Amino acid sequence: MNPDIATRKDIEKVVDLFYQKVSSDAVIGFFFTEVTPVNWEQHLPVMYTFWENVLFYTGEYEGNPIATHRRIHEQYATRPEHFQRWIALLDDSVNQYFAGPNAEKMKQHARAIAMVMMQKIAF
Repeated sequence: MNPDIATRKDIEKVVDLFYQKVSSDAVIGFFFTEVTPVNWEQHLPVMYTFWENVLFYTGEYEGNPIATHRRIHEQYATRPEHFQRWIALLDDSVNQYFAGPNAEKMKQHARAIAMVMMQKIAF
């Protein structure tokens, strides 16, 4: 059985794998490469800090993901299948290395994020 997510290094492992999958994905990859090309050196540490705050309540994350994703939606409309694919890729990335309460929390939080994004941005 895989261990649970316990450290920032664990989060980095999941996030790195997730974005490797995302950047080449046929369904959502173009958001990251064409719609709003991502500077990975800047983006990845922000995502590590975001998930570290979600899982371990560090209080370190400062950002406004709704505003950021609203701008992306204005450039290219996000649809339910985009969010569904995002969730599937995150689930796959977590499941590849980890299992346990924090792994489940990360996956559940991703679903909650997708729901909020769909309600506030896309639909």
